[in-house]
Amino acid sequence: MSDTQTASQKFEFQAEIKQLLDIVIHSLYTEKEIFVRELVSNASDALEKFRHLQLTEKNLPDDPRPLEINITTDEKAKNLAIADSGLGMTSAELVENLGTIAHSGSKAFLKALGENGQKNASLIGQFGVGFYSAFMVAGEVRVTSRSWRADEPAHTWASDGSGSYTIEPAPADTPRGTSIVITLKDDCADFATDARIKHVLEHYSAFVSFPVNLNGKHVNTVQALWLRNKNEIKDEEYTEFYKFQAHAWDEPRLRLHFSADAPLAINALLFVPQENTERMGLTRLEPAVALYCRKVLIDARPKDLLPEWLRFLKGVIDCEDLPLNISRETMQDKALLDKLGKVITKRFIKFLDEEATARPDAYNPFYQNFGIFLKEGAALDHANKDGLTKLLRYESSLTEKGKTTSLADYVSRMKDGQTEIYYLAGATRESIESGPYIEGFKSRGLEVIYCYESVDEYVMNNVREFDSKKLISADSSEIKLPDAPKPPSDDALSEADTKALADWMKTTLATRGVEEVKSSDRLVDSPALALNADKFMTPHMRRMMRAMSQQNKGEDNTAPAEPPLKVNLEINPRSTVIKHLAAAQKAAPEKAALIAEQILDNALISAGLLEDASKMVARIYKLLETA
Repeated sequence: MSDTQTASQKFEFQAEIKQLLDIVIHSLYTEKEIFVRELVSNASDALEKFRHLQLTEKNLPDDPRPLEINITTDEKAKNLAIADSGLGMTSAELVENLGTIAHSGSKAFLKALGENGQKNASLIGQFGVGFYSAFMVAGEVRVTSRSWRADEPAHTWASDGSGSYTIEPAPADTPRGTSIVITLKDDCADFATDARIKHVLEHYSAFVSFPVNLNGKHVNTVQALWLRNKNEIKDEEYTEFYKFQAHAWDEPRLRLHFSADAPLAINALLFVPQENTERMGLTRLEPAVALYCRKVLIDARPKDLLPEWLRFLKGVIDCEDLPLNISRETMQDKALLDKLGKVITKRFIKFLDEEATARPDAYNPFYQNFGIFLKEGAALDHANKDGLTKLLRYESSLTEKGKTTSLADYVSRMKDGQTEIYYLAGATRESIESGPYIEGFKSRGLEVIYCYESVDEYVMNNVREFDSKKLISADSSEIKLPDAPKPPSDDALSEADTKALADWMKTTLATRGVEEVKSSDRLVDSPALALNADKFMTPHMRRMMRAMSQQNKGEDNTAPAEPPLKVNLEINPRSTVIKHLAAAQKAAPEKAALIAEQILDNALISAGLLEDASKMVARIYKLLETA
């Protein structure tokens, strides 16, 4: 067909186009609004190609018009128009590009650039079907285009998507570029409203390289900062971008802006908010790092990109290497997406490590707010466990109250020959230091890490070791402490009297689950301590099961029964209470039995293992009667 002819001509789409159009319209895209993104992306491609021509073509016609995209809505006529001042098309190119589905001028253009050894990452219309997404909402689509070539007239391509299209001459004064006018279906009339299109543009096309004007107003005013040199960006610009991208009102606590060429071409800008809303008791956070490909939004909340523990992050990741599926909505290569996530995760962990080392005054407040996420990662993200464990911070028996230490610093202070890192869980520093389990460590000058949060024991049990040093709870029965310094005057029970008392207590308390009683090498002041005797049911596991069983009570308000309690009891032969018990065991056996049970209950309370205090209360009254 000659480009100069005047009559309208009707064409049938390429073979099986009707079937393919049906797929595009009904199956390819999950949301109808995607068509706006696709058409704006195509317009951006056309502008990018023309900008390239301006650099390479010497005989371009003089045209002072700016390179921009103009969108107009007509609510009354139910029309939406998207126009660009880009490359434009001849009638032959209209047939080739719009009459042949899955043909892509952008793809051919990229190939041509590649053959010349050049690269242009701004071209995004690689798949050739984005234009057809307009038929999801259109009763008719009219495309009027004029090529940049001076001797080529303008033409209008039109179709209702039913299997054919027409091409006819357009007015002689049609400017260079392409204008797409969509007559909307009745049930899609909301796309002819300013507010609806503005929302879609801000969501999907906020960072298109060229100005996007909606009804004469510039929409994409925020720059794609992640593609700029960070040395040229002011703090105020970062804050403005963060507020826009994260829908936030405050300033970010931390930010990471980095680029990488290998193993993937990545540009990322990540932010840590001021506050952890999960910590405030609000709903669980959802992923909020948007995934882009060459400045076009692919997924605002990708669930499988970053590990769960990084759900507090905000920001943007742009990877131009992503092989997208035909609709540009999901990834074809899951392995590549996993690789991208691993690169970002390791880089963020490195960033936090640098912050903790160089700027602890900034890292410590971050950790107070967001440390729970790092603990979650250390326990569950085995690939990054070592890096995350380095970032954990705890108070210890050698730090001041409110001051924390890292496991690396703990290791640097370990005693000669010490092969284990000791920790102890408790509600507060005071409750830990007033309990019996810390005494033996303090008397030997051994540092103990204090764990105040319920998740800490779970973390320690999953991390298991750091720097080849085993992490072990200070209330574990497996601990073998070195000999303690001898007190100046040792008026303890004799070894024989202690063994006799221990044997008697074991027999007396056997019905309470006590399996062993022996003299302790870790007690200094306290009379006794209880150690878990069941290796398969640690105190931590028992407490978790108790909490879960309370949540899962049956209709009769009863909880599933816990496994029988099994404990080992260690007694302190230097304690006045134990020495009095030894005397009472011979002089008043019944009273001694009550005292022994009370000593056990006190030890179980310190261990967090006492299940029912009602019997203890009755026993205390009985003891008071005999006092």
